[in-house]
Amino acid sequence: MGALVTIMPGFADDLVIFDSVNVRFGRQEVLRDVSFRIPRGETVVIIGESGCGKTVTLKLIVGLLRPTLGRVTFDGRVLTELGEQELARERLRIGFLFQGAALFDSLTVFDNVAFGMRAIGVPEDDVAGRVRQHLREVGLPETVEAKMPAELSGGMRKRVGLARALALNPELMLYDEPTTGLDPVMSDVINELIIRARRRSPMTSVVVTHDMHTVRRVADRVIMLYPLGRLRPTEPQIIFEGTPKQLSLCSDPRVKSFVEGDAKSQAEWMPELSLSGEPTGDSMSSLRELSQYRRPHERAAED
Repeated sequence: MGALVTIMPGFADDLVIFDSVNVRFGRQEVLRDVSFRIPRGETVVIIGESGCGKTVTLKLIVGLLRPTLGRVTFDGRVLTELGEQELARERLRIGFLFQGAALFDSLTVFDNVAFGMRAIGVPEDDVAGRVRQHLREVGLPETVEAKMPAELSGGMRKRVGLARALALNPELMLYDEPTTGLDPVMSDVINELIIRARRRSPMTSVVVTHDMHTVRRVADRVIMLYPLGRLRPTEPQIIFEGTPKQLSLCSDPRVKSFVEGDAKSQAEWMPELSLSGEPTGDSMSSLRELSQYRRPHERAAED
């Protein structure tokens, strides 16, 4: 008889629930008391500065990381209570487009897209047709099938990664910085593919990005996280949650400076930092503390 798994009560339409989640790597706290719900069919975009825990949030959703405190629930099941086999089955319901596409360098495009289908035993006769279908869906011709990842541009690698993620018809898609490193035209191609994937089949999506154009194009709801190193112990880490329109109207200077990309306004409320970027007075110690926070955090949490 297997271990008992808690089925959490809650809204039937919530696919993902974060309940007072904390994450710590050694002495470094990354997430603190973070709570939110993601209803089925919604596209949620998570924004915030580097080091605020966005990618950590994605890894918690897919069960690659465990919360130090609190609970992450996927479709009513608490992930930390699942055994490895059960967790592996749940992950088959989730597609993940990694920041660098994370293609297997030693496999062709065809074999990269086919990888997940073969892993779950899809008959080989069906694999070829499904690979070509998903490559067409992301705008790639059959001529790319035999190419190796090193032969592809950044935008093509992202599209192959998306085709591979969509090949198992996931209920939940996670996108980690899908447009990073791409030119504006290719970035908009990726944004359009995210929208089309959602239209083709019922799908819940979580997108982590710095790209405000992506936010405006794809988001139903936006969550903004803030680095803990610049918050008081009692301040919430989620500093904004709402629609893209509400985001554009938000008066919080931290949100406003991020949305507008305004370093000057950010500098005005950062402690004792002159607008020239040079530390003034006693701010050197504050800046040292900030740099000590950011460097180990970025190594441990990636984002």
